[in-house]
Amino acid sequence: MATKGVPPRWDRKMQQRLARGEAAALGELYDRFASLVHALAHRVLADDAAADGVTREVFVHVWEHPDAYDPRQGPLRSWMAALTHRLAVQRLRATETAALAGDGAGGAEKEKAGEASESRETRETRETRETGETEEAAELERKVRHASVAARADYIVQSMPAPLRAALDLAYFQRRDYRQTAADLGVTEDEARRRLRLGLQLLSTAHDAGTPSGYGGSV
Repeated sequence: MATKGVPPRWDRKMQQRLARGEAAALGELYDRFASLVHALAHRVLADDAAADGVTREVFVHVWEHPDAYDPRQGPLRSWMAALTHRLAVQRLRATETAALAGDGAGGAEKEKAGEASESRETRETRETRETGETEEAAELERKVRHASVAARADYIVQSMPAPLRAALDLAYFQRRDYRQTAADLGVTEDEARRRLRLGLQLLSTAHDAGTPSGYGGSV
């Protein structure tokens, strides 16, 4: 059993190898975590090309800033997941903001081309336009929050202990009731209920605001 407070040996060794600039270490890290990073990025961005871009950003960041990860703060897997989430949300915000700015620029060009019409614009019309811009900004925030919760839930499911993950998969994705879940897992019905309850408790934390303290670092 690992001593409390001592980071996993693989995580610690990997951080040390990256700090020494071992390209082979980066390749090993990529082989282990690229699929997780891409899946989490895609969950936020819903776009393969954008998820590819975030995946590259994550591993470039790890390569250029290996000391950003502190093994004492938690598993490397969790740190990389939090970093992925941070970068993906940044990209989503930038993309949506650029789209809003583009709409605004198009509107500005139309206004410039029709200054005579603009001079006749009423206060009510201006207020309506400003309200629309505020609603667009609020929609962006809702989209970011929804993507953040979905990505966090995905990570929680992937990182929870295998027995809990298997119980959730049977009960909620394969539509088994707790008796069928117990039979499929070869456990008692009480144990099946316990695993489902614990799994749901973990999933409920996906709605917690923000990223776990100490994970992800500054970007």
